[in-house]
Amino acid sequence: MSDRPRVLVKEEIADSGVDLLREHFDVELGVDWDNGQLEERIGDFEGIVIRSATKLTSDLIERADSMRVIGRAGVGVDNVDVPAATKRGIIVANAPQSNVIAAAEHTVALMLALARNIPQAHAALVDGRWERSKYGGVEVYEKTLGVLGFGRIGQLVAERAKSFGMRVLAYDPFVAAERYREMGVDKAETSDEVYAEADIITIHLPKTPDTENWLNAEAFAKMKDGVRVINVARGQLLDDAALVDAIRSGKVAGAAVDVFRDEPVTEHPLFGMPGVVVTPHLGASTTEAQDRAGVQVAEQIVAALTGGVATNAVNMPSMSPEVMELAGPFLPLCERLGRLAVALSPGSMDNVEVSFEGRLAELDSRLLTTAVLNGVLAGHTEEEVNFVNARSLAEERGIRIDERSTGTSEDFTERVTVAIASGGDRVEVAGTGFGPRNKPHLVSVYGQSFNIEFAPHFAFFRYADQPGMIGRVGTIFGAHGVNIASAAVGAEEGTEAVMVVTTDKPVPQELVDEITALDDFRDGRAVSL
Repeated sequence: MSDRPRVLVKEEIADSGVDLLREHFDVELGVDWDNGQLEERIGDFEGIVIRSATKLTSDLIERADSMRVIGRAGVGVDNVDVPAATKRGIIVANAPQSNVIAAAEHTVALMLALARNIPQAHAALVDGRWERSKYGGVEVYEKTLGVLGFGRIGQLVAERAKSFGMRVLAYDPFVAAERYREMGVDKAETSDEVYAEADIITIHLPKTPDTENWLNAEAFAKMKDGVRVINVARGQLLDDAALVDAIRSGKVAGAAVDVFRDEPVTEHPLFGMPGVVVTPHLGASTTEAQDRAGVQVAEQIVAALTGGVATNAVNMPSMSPEVMELAGPFLPLCERLGRLAVALSPGSMDNVEVSFEGRLAELDSRLLTTAVLNGVLAGHTEEEVNFVNARSLAEERGIRIDERSTGTSEDFTERVTVAIASGGDRVEVAGTGFGPRNKPHLVSVYGQSFNIEFAPHFAFFRYADQPGMIGRVGTIFGAHGVNIASAAVGAEEGTEAVMVVTTDKPVPQELVDEITALDDFRDGRAVSL
């Protein structure tokens, strides 16, 4: 029997990917296996390649006694119990860049089809109708393309649009200003700016609770009359009913949609509407993208089983027990500081600055900095951010990462400070761990010091330091029925004071607005982590 590792290819991938695996391993094709066979034999293999159909549950992973790596030939890993795999020390890797070119090209193809009425004209002619005057279109030359979400795919779309002589205006606060300048793309400070100026709008945001229905009735109302809208990203980003209404009213001249809330779908209000082009989720469906996914996941399997680094791993890389003992408890603190700094920042970023004081300065701090980046970027990138890809996602957005360490801390054994800078704006937060379990505590915001345990819901207020301000805040919270769980104030004599409160539920924006409208209050923010 061969002593080479054994790899199971459970779902079909490109032959070039299978060939690469066979150069290094004994490969068995299990494309036709049923679930019973997989359950019975999964323990025989050190590696497995799947696509989207195979569900690797915790029960199956428990049976994978020899498994060292799971490869997903595609972007998401929703069909893999990643925590169960991580617990068993199994690397889970995917192919996140396999379809970006295909998605960008499909976006451009839909834009041109939409502008020139190509599908409708084709259908009419095939049906025996020569309707040349009916299907005259518009040029994209010198039109403004609005790009909502300027990650990998958004940037590829922008490059291609510029080759048509289009002006590109993009909105993504998680991309540095320098990156926009490098690409010759105008930077929008808000999505409203895109709505006001764009002739064509394409959306490439990640799917999160905050981005669901991003393109809704309110957004359409702010757009130019006759705008055209494209969605090749996620069905949940678009309010379908609002789009239908906007098309019927003439506000939106046309729409091209490749993705839907519930798929597969063959009946939909958009289907058959004038000026609408639809495709059945074809964004990644090119021969090259499928081949690329197979080869990329094969490369990850080879790296993981031959002593290399699986660069597309989605679970945490291994750490020595000694490093994990000290650094591990501070990973949640670093991630929360990253989330908080973003929530308090003015809305864009060029630099992320991280500094470590005390015993943490003695460690290789890269993992801690990556935890900060996880918090900074979480929910703001096309793919899920993790400990492996966080730095590369930041780099491709032009975000500079500055790390500093000092062996002493004035007030704490360990302290982590995170700052986000953009132009002349800078927001800084700091935290530490307290007690035997190093529970994350917030110890500084806006340059003022205090001490309060991290909680799911915060509110921050800046105001003139004078008597009676705490009572005014408490009274308004009570009037709104919001219970303050804890509170702290930081102020140096003669300076601005900062008050932070934690609550048992999200703080309504109208409550914050009511407080900041009071005399001597300068700013207020509600943050849920």
